Amino acid sequence: MRLIITEKDNAARRIAEILSEGSASASRQNGVNVYRWGNTRVVGLSGHVVGVDFPEEYNDWRDVEPVELIDADVTKEPTQENIVTTLKQLAREADEATIATDYDREGELIGKEAYELIREETDAPVDRVRFSSITEREVRDAFANPDDIDFDLAAAGEARQIIDLVWGAALTRFLSLSARQLGDDFISVGRVQSPTLKLIVDREREIQAFDPEDYWEIFADLQKNGSGFEAQYFYDDDGKEAERVWVEDDADDAYADLTGVNAATVTSVRRRTRTDSPPTPFNTTAFISAASSLGYSAQQAMSIAEELYTTGYITYPRTDNTVYPDDLEEDALLDEFVGAGHFGEDAEKLLEQDDITATEGDEETTDHPPIHPTGEIPPKVDLSDDEWEIYELVVRRFFATVAEAATWEHLRVVADAGGRSLKANGKRLVEPGYHEVYPYSSASENHVPDVEEGEELAISEVRMEAKQTQPPRRYGQSRLIQTMEDKGLGTKSTRHNSIEKLYDRGYIEGDPPRPTTLAMAVVEAAEEFADHVVSDEMTAQLEADMTAIANGEATLDDVADESREMLKRVFDELRDSREEIGEHLQESLKADKTLGPCPKCGEDMLVRRSRQGSYFVGCDGFPECRNTLPLPSTGEPQVLEEHCEEHDMHHVKMLAGRDTFVHGCPRCEAEKADESEDEVIGPCPECGVAPAEQRGEGGEAVEAEGGELAIKHLRSGSRLVGCTRYPDCDYSLPLPRNGDISVTEAYCEEHDLPELVIDADSDDPWELGCPICNYEEYQARTAVEDLEDLSGIGSATAEKLGDAGVDSLAALREADPDIVATEVQGVSATQVREWQDELEA
Repeated sequence: MRLIITEKDNAARRIAEILSEGSASASRQNGVNVYRWGNTRVVGLSGHVVGVDFPEEYNDWRDVEPVELIDADVTKEPTQENIVTTLKQLAREADEATIATDYDREGELIGKEAYELIREETDAPVDRVRFSSITEREVRDAFANPDDIDFDLAAAGEARQIIDLVWGAALTRFLSLSARQLGDDFISVGRVQSPTLKLIVDREREIQAFDPEDYWEIFADLQKNGSGFEAQYFYDDDGKEAERVWVEDDADDAYADLTGVNAATVTSVRRRTRTDSPPTPFNTTAFISAASSLGYSAQQAMSIAEELYTTGYITYPRTDNTVYPDDLEEDALLDEFVGAGHFGEDAEKLLEQDDITATEGDEETTDHPPIHPTGEIPPKVDLSDDEWEIYELVVRRFFATVAEAATWEHLRVVADAGGRSLKANGKRLVEPGYHEVYPYSSASENHVPDVEEGEELAISEVRMEAKQTQPPRRYGQSRLIQTMEDKGLGTKSTRHNSIEKLYDRGYIEGDPPRPTTLAMAVVEAAEEFADHVVSDEMTAQLEADMTAIANGEATLDDVADESREMLKRVFDELRDSREEIGEHLQESLKADKTLGPCPKCGEDMLVRRSRQGSYFVGCDGFPECRNTLPLPSTGEPQVLEEHCEEHDMHHVKMLAGRDTFVHGCPRCEAEKADESEDEVIGPCPECGVAPAEQRGEGGEAVEAEGGELAIKHLRSGSRLVGCTRYPDCDYSLPLPRNGDISVTEAYCEEHDLPELVIDADSDDPWELGCPICNYEEYQARTAVEDLEDLSGIGSATAEKLGDAGVDSLAALREADPDIVATEVQGVSATQVREWQDELEA
């Protein structure tokens, strides 16, 4: 039997379909898909199915000093036992095996891990195939020309695993124990993660330290034959043209001179033509940048690209290459798109060019080509909207790289008005070139009419604008990845994951990412007590060492030992400062949760968590002061910069996925509830209507010893319809958090309750109706009976989850979010947690 091992299940399915010419069938073995035809079996792994870890005796954080981890043994243990068991069972029956994992450092290591598992069962020959796209031609070519596993490349990946484990675990434990942050709230540190965080923190410091300067700009609207255009005042500043006026009196003088005349005389007209070259092919960083302009995070863009790769529509998305290989026939690839409705017309036009020559970037490597379409074109209905948008981006980037350059005509006009100079710069697209097929780059024009020197132009308006210099902008994700690349932080395969980890650990928030108070504290502590932790030079050196392993110029053991020596020097710096570091971090963690002063004792009011897991606001003076305020039961609280002047308290936002909302000032919400009165609307269906045995002879209801339903405002900010006998009767129905509630005269015959209307400051009030009927309809509408009832899970995602063993709501409840994220492309650990929260809601 021949056994083929791929990196993931969807790649296994695709390769089996190609090699079997569609005859492969699938069966489940230990919950793992196995594709079979004839004497061949194909099984997909789930990325790494074994992982590196420390022996069990190092697991207890309190019993093991963090420094002990530096020289601890590193073991390999199965992380996906059902997949490992299946692979071993198949290996026992195999006469030969082929590793067909992705061709990069990580894929080679995954292939080596599979090889080692096979070797535990058999000494059958094992070869390796490599491809850059899962298309019929490339897969068949790869299997016709197998090679050997590149053990040097795999060793480079293994070195990264070991170094990241040792650095991350030792430093994470040291800082977490110092700050007394254990459990889910531990302080995470990583070899690439921490220097990346420092980049973000340094930029935030620049923004905070920025001192804006005032300046003024002056504009005039000029007219020719009824056609207007804008010109800007400028002056000579030591031979350079300057538009910003830094002295207000000077600006006032210039403005007065310009408003004192009604015409400007053209003194100079200059025309020139500029060639606008097409963009170079996509490498990973350029692709992420382009996807960012469409609103995709780096993680989202790469997840979608990987899915398009495994279905055979684009080439491998992890590449540094910006030069197409010699064997890529650009015209032949264009020809594949002729007749394809969405792209056909553009492809035909490109094929009509006299010469089809692709652009080239500065980086040329031999592992993978730049990202481009394979020529296998999916029907649009087979892709999600996001997948289609990314696919079209890749196709059109390829089109752009083989398109002709664009041509712009620039017109510069200078005019004199009252002794002051005005200038206007116009541009017109003469030959659109690549802009016709690539709408993602700007092709906006600026109209300036044709004028001649000496011509007089009427001035219709002059305006002066007061402005201030702006601080540097925060790094967007794509710019951050480019900066990481420039500094040698991480690899093309890991950079976007490093950023995602910073989000998951609560170090950054928003987009573009900004650091939290905790992030600032961790970086400050590292800078003061152990600068190597956040040093990009040290991390870049280790990345270079791992590249040397891949090139056969260094060994895994040598590089791992060198990194351990570096880490020992870090601990030498940290050892004597443990108490100071702990105090610094604890203060910062407290600051991240502080809302304002306690009105009873003056201590800080902090966001706290009860033993049951719910959040509330409690006084830091506990137990002497027991003042508390409730928070909503939905979501995780985040302290905002927005501040309540009346109570000197920060506002709170509740993070709850798609249901995230701003709670506001907790004291305001509590006081609103205290001041509100319950509004009775009818009998409680649980305890306020007499049961049958309490009815009269004619069936009429008699008075029951029960409660009534009333509209209630809770101190947590929530609103509900609840029984007045609470807590003896806990019957309740939720109401919307926002909007004025009006009780109408219309009644529900079934429940004998008035219909409600919610006025949320819109022209179309929400007719909620009978609160019982509305809640029953809501329950039916939102009932979660299978995976596709959850937000964001369509049929395609449900199928991918099923392939990973998450084929039911029960399986999703028990799933490890981090493991699911590694197994299912396009799904993040955060999404899995949101789905699990939705199940528990």
